[in-house]
Amino acid sequence: MDELDRTILDILIDDARISLKELSQKVGLSSPSVSERLRRLEEKKIIRSFTVDIDPVALGYGLTAIVRIRPLPGMLHIVERLLQETPEITECDKVTGDDCFIGKLQFRSMEQLDSILDRIAEKAETNTSIVKSSPVKRRLPPLS
Repeated sequence: MDELDRTILDILIDDARISLKELSQKVGLSSPSVSERLRRLEEKKIIRSFTVDIDPVALGYGLTAIVRIRPLPGMLHIVERLLQETPEITECDKVTGDDCFIGKLQFRSMEQLDSILDRIAEKAETNTSIVKSSPVKRRLPPLS
């Protein structure tokens, strides 16, 4: 990845909906050249997708929680499947340490949180923290 690829990525990070023509103008290359660079970045899996950033609050999900999850003996794969099938869990990592999973939940009310946690608690121990604010939003590591 060269400096021009990094510039293309910086522009796309700021606005993934930019037209190929406008992107080409910003980096000073022809549209076919930029298109070829984009194709190579996708082939190398540097660009995985072009996506939309939606605010959960605008959809009524005003609350966020971080949940540490420790499956009961013999329940690891069942809990993993349960987490994958729970749409309010918007992110989940399998981790080392005392817990097996750390999940991020978006929910509308404490009652909804209780309902989600009750389903998990049948198969795992949980420890939940409500998010007050996010001083560092999800971001990419440095491109250089």
